[in-house]
Amino acid sequence: MKDVIRQLEEKREAARLGGGQRRIEAQHAKGKLSARERIELLLDPGSFEEYDMFVEHRCADFGMAATTVPGDGVVTGWGTINGRAVFVFSQDFTVFGGSLSEAHAEKICKVMDQAIKVGAPIIGLNDSGGARIQEGVASLAGYAEVFQRNVMASGVVPQLSLVMGPCAGGAVYSPAMTDFIFMVKDSSYMFVTGPDVVKTVTHEQVTHETLGGAVTHTTKSGVADLAFDNDVEAIEEARRFIDFLPANNRQKPPVRPTDDPIDRAEPSLDTLIPANPNKPYDMRELILKVMDEGDFFEIQRNYAKNIIVGLGRIQGSTVGVVANQPMVLAGCLDIDASRKAGRFVRFCDCFNIPILTFVDVPGFLPGTAQEYGGIIKHGSKLLFAFAEATVPKVTVITRKAYGGAYDVMSSKHLRGDVNYAWPTAEIAVMGPKGAVEIIFRAEMGDPAKIEARTEEYRRKFANPFVAGHRGFIDDVIMPHSTRRRVARSLAMLRDKAMDNPWKKHDNIPL
Repeated sequence: MKDVIRQLEEKREAARLGGGQRRIEAQHAKGKLSARERIELLLDPGSFEEYDMFVEHRCADFGMAATTVPGDGVVTGWGTINGRAVFVFSQDFTVFGGSLSEAHAEKICKVMDQAIKVGAPIIGLNDSGGARIQEGVASLAGYAEVFQRNVMASGVVPQLSLVMGPCAGGAVYSPAMTDFIFMVKDSSYMFVTGPDVVKTVTHEQVTHETLGGAVTHTTKSGVADLAFDNDVEAIEEARRFIDFLPANNRQKPPVRPTDDPIDRAEPSLDTLIPANPNKPYDMRELILKVMDEGDFFEIQRNYAKNIIVGLGRIQGSTVGVVANQPMVLAGCLDIDASRKAGRFVRFCDCFNIPILTFVDVPGFLPGTAQEYGGIIKHGSKLLFAFAEATVPKVTVITRKAYGGAYDVMSSKHLRGDVNYAWPTAEIAVMGPKGAVEIIFRAEMGDPAKIEARTEEYRRKFANPFVAGHRGFIDDVIMPHSTRRRVARSLAMLRDKAMDNPWKKHDNIPL
């Protein structure tokens, strides 16, 4: 018995050391934590239950039989974040560069299967050189097994990827299919083909960071959601983020006690909208003043800045926020904004998170770049997402709601449950100037007449009352009472029940 216990401790120690102290120190020298240090930071102290610590690879080719490390380059198991169960895998770059073998993949698949069965989030800490070349097709098969589970888990349990090192080739598709991707600046990157291949094929010279770094993917491609300065910040924000989410698609979002009163008035909102309808204002100010304690977790802040998406709480319950941002492109919807918001709306609908929409949208962004890029298809993604969503939907039109963009932004016609407007709302097919130039084209030679016609159109249509007369707006509310009215509406909608017609799955315009 003593010999077995001694062997057990020796194997545990070998597994804990991964590729050895020298390689762990090399990780630290790059500003990166080890796989186990990351898990310790992510989970509540003492809560981690490890699986498959003693698993080893089964490859005998290229001298691999002589080199085995317990755990085979990935630490897997489950633990808790603020008392709530999560499943986790953390790739260990100190063991074969974190490369994925058949056994490595089996470990990941095991925790993913378990997460789906018990209904708990999956968090992947990615730091891998890719498929283990010595294993050939077996490692590729391992990736495909992980991909399959990503798809099966989608919409069942939340999936979060923290890319904290290299992630290249086929490896990128697992994070890409998860719900959210967090990256670390200067130490993580994602790309399908690396700089050397790019240089050979296209003759472009590009660095790892420029091609697929955290800044690139959070500002240009939109592949990643957030970029952080270091591992510690990324992990701390992941803990905060998970707190907003339900454990699975059968549960409602968690409720966090708050002392922030439901009827808190915000008089400053009464002067948020400038007198000049063409002057911008910061929509974030409205969001922060409506949320409990001004706490808002914004997602993809540096990508498609003309729309804001993120999670906050009202009366302690999580809500998803979608809001046009007049500070950027006047709040127009374009390709990137539609994709960004559409995916977020679908995530909220998957996990029973009510959607609060703040609208100030003059329309879709015009131009050949948008049309050639497929704005018709991409714009319809957001329309599709709002229309199919069955969670509670509350909409507040603060200023402009013009044309098709009015319809798209969670209008009453897309089964919006409660639709409010501020007195400053302008709900019309288009702005007064553009409308008059079309309707009264024959009078364009007379500036005084055109000015009078513009003022007439503004009085008739650039207000919330025409929509109110038809019941498309439930009420015109004072800006300072927005928090109270929204909170009461969400409370009323808490037990809303609505189903879409049965289908195998929809066919969203991709």
